[in-house]
Amino acid sequence: MQMNKKNLLDLSLVIPVYNEARNLPELYREIKNSCDQLGKSYEIIFIDDGSWDESFPLLKKIQKQDSKVKIIKLRKNFGQTAALSAGFDYSIGNILITLDADLQNDPNDFGILLKKIEEGYDIISGWRVKRKDKFLSRRLPSIIANRLISVITRVKLHDYGCTLKAFRRDVIKNINLYGELHRFIPAIASNMGVTIAEVKVNHRPRRYGKSKYSITRFIKVILDLLSVKFFLSYSTRPLQIFGVFGLISGITGGIIGLYLSYQRLIVKVGISGRPLLLLSILLIVIGVQFITLGLLAEVMVRTYHESLNKKIYSIQEIIDSDSDKTSE
Repeated sequence: MQMNKKNLLDLSLVIPVYNEARNLPELYREIKNSCDQLGKSYEIIFIDDGSWDESFPLLKKIQKQDSKVKIIKLRKNFGQTAALSAGFDYSIGNILITLDADLQNDPNDFGILLKKIEEGYDIISGWRVKRKDKFLSRRLPSIIANRLISVITRVKLHDYGCTLKAFRRDVIKNINLYGELHRFIPAIASNMGVTIAEVKVNHRPRRYGKSKYSITRFIKVILDLLSVKFFLSYSTRPLQIFGVFGLISGITGGIIGLYLSYQRLIVKVGISGRPLLLLSILLIVIGVQFITLGLLAEVMVRTYHESLNKKIYSIQEIIDSDSDKTSE
């Protein structure tokens, strides 16, 4: 996370925006009212994730009227994970709160999140108990995904997909996001020994625009879950997972090979046409390949941890009260 020379604020509100022009005026009013009632210093960061509607012009109008608003315009639609990552990097709040721009998350729930943070937790995740989405296309896949994620990561949450979350700055600044990993932040952070809590939050029906969710996102979530499991368990020791498969395969192939050798040398039985011979050779070759893959993964992991971080987004403009338009 990029460190800013400014004094840190109490809160940073991080909101990815993608074609939500009709929702933005009301969203801004609700966020401002909620933050003003909390009595804390804050900034509102809108990340325009390649919108092609009137979202960016509207955000510029809002920013001109309120110096607490910051706009980050990405060069194209990089996705929610990249947009959130950009917001995190350019935030200066001690506590970061994320929410969607579609008005389905309720800014009045900020106080609930902060109250839980003040109890000593590091990450607070919202739980949309009474979701206003369609059951078959949204809620059912979400239920399946949440249970699967909880089982595999061993971090039990009812609603991984809820964007309304709160994070301590010192936690989120140490997390690098890729793919669709924004929903897995609590699971990823659990590897750092942080404390995580879940609170019930309000969920509202979408007023304007269309949902960006599709069944393909569910598939991406499952694939990213495999990545998360690997990095949680074996990110610094990949040889242990590839090596286990390699040893099992190689040893099994070797045992079959010894048995066939006994058959040929002692019992004097021909083995040239037996499928077991091919299986033995195949298992040994696979075993060698797995171990080699593990060694290569070890080299890649060490290179990764020693290399410079590469951003997963490209910024076109940053607009706030203390800077001119900046291209990057």
